[in-house]
Amino acid sequence: MLFSIVCVDKPNSVQLRMDTRPEHVEHLKAHADRLLLAGPNLAEDGTTSIGSILIFQAETAAEAKAFADADPYTKAGLFVSVTIKGFRKVLVKPELE
Repeated sequence: MLFSIVCVDKPNSVQLRMDTRPEHVEHLKAHADRLLLAGPNLAEDGTTSIGSILIFQAETAAEAKAFADADPYTKAGLFVSVTIKGFRKVLVKPELE
């Protein structure tokens, strides 16, 4: 089953995000076979990261939570909230990538 993982950064945490990013990317690479997509939410300036969205394949919500909890961003305390919900892929438009 697919799960959406929506993370919201704490205010004024850009430096923490940047400092932790290399470890975060390694975490994603280690689970790339189970990630449909992953990327940051952006502020209105179109540049500043203010959160993350991931679509992750897992057997259960608890397994998706364990993946999210193991993320270096989570461990560093970057997020004010993390929401995990079941997700159903309905339409994919590769040409929008």
